[in-house]
Amino acid sequence: MNIPRPEYPRPRLVRDKWINLNGEWQFEIDHADTGVERKFWERDDFNSKIIVPFVPESKLSGIEYVDFMPAVWYRRTFNVPEEWKDGRVILHFGAVDYKCEVWINGSSLGLDPGGYKNFAYDGALRGISGKTVGAHIGGYTPFEYDITSKLTDGENTVVVYAADDTRNRLQPSGKQSDRYYNYGCLYTRCTGIWQTVWLEYVPKTYVQKLKLTPDVDNKKLDVVLSLNERYEGTVKVKALYDGRVVSYKEIKNASKYSEFSLPIEEMHLWFPDSPELYDLEIEVGEDTVKSYFGMRKVAIKGYAIEINDTPIYQRLVLDQGYYPDGIYTAPTDEDLKRDIELSKKVGFNGARLHMKVFEPRLSYWADKLGYLLWGEYPNWGLDEGDPAAMLSMLPEWLEAVERDYNSPAIIGWCPFNETRVSRKAQTFITVYDVTRAIDPMRPIIDSSGYVHAKTDIYDVHNYEQDPEKFKATFMPLITGEGEVFVNHKGHEFYEGQPYFVSEFGGTHWDIDADGTVGWGYGKAPEDIEEVYRRFEGLVTALLENPKMCAFCYTQLTDVMQEKNGIYSFDRREKFDAERLYKIMTQKAAIEK
Repeated sequence: MNIPRPEYPRPRLVRDKWINLNGEWQFEIDHADTGVERKFWERDDFNSKIIVPFVPESKLSGIEYVDFMPAVWYRRTFNVPEEWKDGRVILHFGAVDYKCEVWINGSSLGLDPGGYKNFAYDGALRGISGKTVGAHIGGYTPFEYDITSKLTDGENTVVVYAADDTRNRLQPSGKQSDRYYNYGCLYTRCTGIWQTVWLEYVPKTYVQKLKLTPDVDNKKLDVVLSLNERYEGTVKVKALYDGRVVSYKEIKNASKYSEFSLPIEEMHLWFPDSPELYDLEIEVGEDTVKSYFGMRKVAIKGYAIEINDTPIYQRLVLDQGYYPDGIYTAPTDEDLKRDIELSKKVGFNGARLHMKVFEPRLSYWADKLGYLLWGEYPNWGLDEGDPAAMLSMLPEWLEAVERDYNSPAIIGWCPFNETRVSRKAQTFITVYDVTRAIDPMRPIIDSSGYVHAKTDIYDVHNYEQDPEKFKATFMPLITGEGEVFVNHKGHEFYEGQPYFVSEFGGTHWDIDADGTVGWGYGKAPEDIEEVYRRFEGLVTALLENPKMCAFCYTQLTDVMQEKNGIYSFDRREKFDAERLYKIMTQKAAIEK
């Protein structure tokens, strides 16, 4: 059988020796979540099969079970190459929703057997019988285990337990439905493994993390290198452009961590219309890793967001990252790339990666194709009015920021979406401050739409469908007369930041008309010409406003019952792409 999703899953830290564990696994739904008590990890067989990395709710998994699954189990065997036995073997998971424990040959890698039954995650890690918790919690970010000491000669077995409860108000679940059926803008749930599982060979001393910060003004790349253990040898670093070495440096290291700068005298700047990238190679003893970077800076100047000192209006689209057959998981790597190409085809230059931490291959393609991204977090399902909410989401949010930090395409962070006046303001301020400590460069929006506590850019959501009324709403920004539009008057105060309409449009248009229930914002247009008139009027109103730095149109594709996409759910064209492109690419006032 062909291995699904066979491409290397971690594009910004690459090694040659790895084994993809996607494909057929044994599988069982644990309806009562009693498998830990019954020691499922000791079983030789489960009652069904599944195709990893597709969730059991999806068609591509071979299961297509869409009811609630409080827990699921996976099992498969693998062999480790003989030549790997002189180093270490790392087991990687791209993402598992939501709580995960792993056994290798019957040995738990994080918790004592049955540990979850003594474990409460109510916003704080309370530990297992006084021991440190080693299992992973969070459905969207990667984790790994060094399994070297658990391996045996010949065949080895890995068992995975995943617990998931979208009705838990301290479990972030994004757009996953908390009912049996989809409704509103909530969709089919995604349980268990939904990104690639893989083995990697590394030598005894190896690179664990790499943080790359381009410094355009000073023509250098700042590097933070983290190893798994202390290393007293020489670190060799080289940057290449178009296959040529343009910078080389050797650093005498005497630590697990080192910081240094790599001079970049030959400058090729990363822009959306010319996404220039450099290759990077780092050698630490026997370990060689490959990465890449873009020389790109982001800054706010007046009412504009600049990229490399050039004001670039962000013509963004809301991308929810759902697929008819794979749900959360793109069927192929080409599908991730194609979504960006479809977006650019109608004139968008970027996207809000909405209510989901997307697969890292999506930002990889954005880096290569020149497509601006806002990294977000799936906070829906979380009760932000509970002080425990911050401890529930912050560890995973920091993992997401760390994972995608090196991507030049990501030009901003937004950890919350559409939070209301009942939220705890201190939660938002703290999450903003911690994000800023990690990333001093990119703009941060604390919460997209509705209620802000601390934000670099003032954003609002407005789904008015009448272009004239829509335009008039934002005229106070230009005239200074009247009140600037905010989502929650009395709780919100505009303080002169760059202004961003981060959700608008969403016009209902269903090309199938097959009788299925569908919806969009406002009254559905009478004909397709009315769709075009609305689209042109709404978009032009924002582009012509000199105090506006960006917009985000809802949305790239239909998603299940939402019929308000530029494309259908299966990516068929609904509109004349050239006509939309001409509207979208009008010169914005802030670019003149």
